[in-house]
Amino acid sequence: MKKRTLYLLCFLATFYFFDGCKRSADRRYIQIKGSDTMVNAAQLLSEKFMQQYQDIFVAITGGGSGVGIASLINETCDIATASREMKPKEIEMARKRGGNPVEIVVAYDGIAVIVNLKNPVEQLTMKDLNRIFTGQAGNWKEFGGPDLPIVLLSREVSSGTHIYFKEEVIREGKRDSTAEFSPDALLLTSSQTIVEEVANNQAAIGYFGMGYISDRAKTLKVGSDGVHFYAPDIKNVLSKQYPLSRPLYFYTNGDPVGIVKQFVDFTLSPEGQRQFAETGFVPREALSE
Repeated sequence: MKKRTLYLLCFLATFYFFDGCKRSADRRYIQIKGSDTMVNAAQLLSEKFMQQYQDIFVAITGGGSGVGIASLINETCDIATASREMKPKEIEMARKRGGNPVEIVVAYDGIAVIVNLKNPVEQLTMKDLNRIFTGQAGNWKEFGGPDLPIVLLSREVSSGTHIYFKEEVIREGKRDSTAEFSPDALLLTSSQTIVEEVANNQAAIGYFGMGYISDRAKTLKVGSDGVHFYAPDIKNVLSKQYPLSRPLYFYTNGDPVGIVKQFVDFTLSPEGQRQFAETGFVPREALSE
């Protein structure tokens, strides 16, 4: 009897071992790379998606929009997440390699500008931001703040947020402009790092996607005309009154198919869009309501 029981246990162990191996072999993967702005939302999306589709594994990697787009061009990811549009030269490079980038708007965002909690400044114009981040204005007292030299914090150059801020603030939306950030700007690798630096430095100013807004720093209101100022929130992004509003993107190589299409469809579904709302962004469908 003991020997029979032992044989049975060995059989079951062998069965479950090979069955587990089969399930592992059948498990399918989606590789997503890119925007640090979107990484928290993408991780939440992937968790909810994998709860429904347990035979599919979704791997999320940040690094910046430029990193994701380069990975898509090099065919080392299935979906590139980006907080900016692909550049014409990137699209051309992809097509030369046989690719066909397809753009999908998945949500909307507002670029938040933050300062230390002890800084009395509450609002700035787009022109103020231009003067600050190009180095033309170097002391907070010019804006009603303390007599301190302004410490500039920026995302690194591979970041879509960096590129968007440069186009809209540094170059004031002028396509022929060659203006650049002040050489004194500190380039940081993540939005969370900017939060930490601003929280610990009374003279600092930085920016990031509104999904990273927290009570550890003060979020400034921003205006275009010097009269009306708006906070980066869902209401003001929906009304387009907040001047630093932008779409967030998925890019795929050709129209999504198979499990990639399943993930994209889930992202655009009401449940998927809720994950963007929960991480501080504006759901895509909200703008059409």
